[in-house]
Amino acid sequence: MHFTREQIDNLHHIYKINLINSISGYKSANLIGTKSGVGIPNVAVFSSVVHYGSSPPILGFVLRPTTVNRNTYDNIKETGLYTINHIHEGIIEDAHHTSAKYPAAISEFDKTDLEEQYINDFYPPFVKNTAVQIGLKYLEEYHIKANNTILLLGEVVDLYVKDDLVAKDGFINLAKANTATINGLDTYMVPKTLKKMTYQRPK
Repeated sequence: MHFTREQIDNLHHIYKINLINSISGYKSANLIGTKSGVGIPNVAVFSSVVHYGSSPPILGFVLRPTTVNRNTYDNIKETGLYTINHIHEGIIEDAHHTSAKYPAAISEFDKTDLEEQYINDFYPPFVKNTAVQIGLKYLEEYHIKANNTILLLGEVVDLYVKDDLVAKDGFINLAKANTATINGLDTYMVPKTLKKMTYQRPK
C-alpha cells in the first residue's frame, strides 16, 4: 500500500491515528508515577519513553498539549520528581486503564489493582511488582512547535531492577521479565529474545 501525504491527511480520523501510531515500530510500555503537592498519587501509561543518554542517565517522554488537564505533567512541574515503571504481561489491562481521563482528585491506583510502592522516601510512587523501577528528577522540557507537544527530560536518580534480570555486562533481559511493548495505540505484545548481537566494528 502507498499513502501520499494528501491521502494521509484525508483518511478517517481513527484509521489515520491507528496507521501513523504503528509506523514507528514497537514502542516502550511504561507507567509513569507522580504525586501532587497535596499528596494525591497518579499513574498513567506512556508509550513514548526514550533513552537520551547514559552519562548522565537521561530519559525523555512526550506529552500531548496541556490545553486540557495533564495530571502527570502538572505533578512533575510541581514536585520535580516522577517514576517510570515497566509494564509486564500480568498488569496490561490495569495499566491500559490508566489512560482513562480521571480528575486530578482521583488516583488511578484506586481505580485499578495497581499498587503504590514507596522506596527510600522517594516522594512519588513506584508501581509495586514491576521488574524495572526508575526514579527521576525533572531536568528540562522542549516545546515541539510542529504539533504543540512537550518533550520532557528527566535524570535517573534511582534504579531498581530484579536481580535475576541483570547480566554480568549490565544488560537487562526484558524478555525474561515478560515486559510488554505497544504496537500502535492500544495493542500490547510480549516480545521474545531472538538473538543478542555483539558490538560491531568495521571489517
